[in-house]
Amino acid sequence: MDKFFNSYREMISLRGLADHTLKSYCTYIRSYLDYLSNILHKQPEDVSWNELRDYIRWLQKERNLSDRTINCAISQLRFFTIYVLHKSWDNSQLPMRKFNTYLPFVPSQKETWHFISTMPDIKQKTMVAVMYSSGLRIGEVCHLRYEDIDRTNMRIHISHGKNREDRYAALSRTALDLLTQYWFECGKPRGWLFPKQHDPERPIDTFFLSRHIRAHEERLGWPKRITCHSFRHAYGTHLYENGTDLLTIKALLGHKSLNSTTIYVHLASNAMQSVKNPFDLMGGDFND
Repeated sequence: MDKFFNSYREMISLRGLADHTLKSYCTYIRSYLDYLSNILHKQPEDVSWNELRDYIRWLQKERNLSDRTINCAISQLRFFTIYVLHKSWDNSQLPMRKFNTYLPFVPSQKETWHFISTMPDIKQKTMVAVMYSSGLRIGEVCHLRYEDIDRTNMRIHISHGKNREDRYAALSRTALDLLTQYWFECGKPRGWLFPKQHDPERPIDTFFLSRHIRAHEERLGWPKRITCHSFRHAYGTHLYENGTDLLTIKALLGHKSLNSTTIYVHLASNAMQSVKNPFDLMGGDFND
């Protein structure tokens, strides 16, 4: 099975995916090839549609995966079939799952300020402050370089974000003051703005900040609800609550589609309160 796996790695790498994405995709196919070797005892080109469906059912039962994750596995089986086996794929034979979507937890503006302001370590505090105040993804924060901070125009250059597009994010004056304090106290880094502690030639790992955010929740006695991405959602939500229009929020967050931005209408605490309900405007009183 190694030849199939190596061929898959080669084909998927030609798409120019990030290393962590490549690793995730290969995990699904490695699991599939192990299933063929250890359970089905078949070569990939001999597998029927019924057997593919059995694999998906086995995968969900054994791994207890969500429908969204199952869709990722199906997507990679499709890629494997087309680009490695050079066979056609029939979407009607193995359809994508429908899945429930949930609104993410977003801390209020007061909670956000309290969380950041009480973080005891200057490096962690600065990273979270920049992540929130510029609406950055955790990977974007970790890969910031010294030259990305444009103090003259009060903006941050984001190089090759999620959609492989450069963009500028807003730079908060308060965050800049914190960045300056961090820079002087933590060795004046000139390459990676947040380097690894024992290897300044490499950017800090994303799990570093995730771990410390969880630890600070415990320190504050808060429920475990906040992730790194909560601060990006909080930025978009708080912008909307403060009157910023959706198109501007879309640009600031680097969304490709306005559909991704409209979630902040649902998350904003004052969105429904400002709407006049037509039933209340009819003027009737059922108690008369």
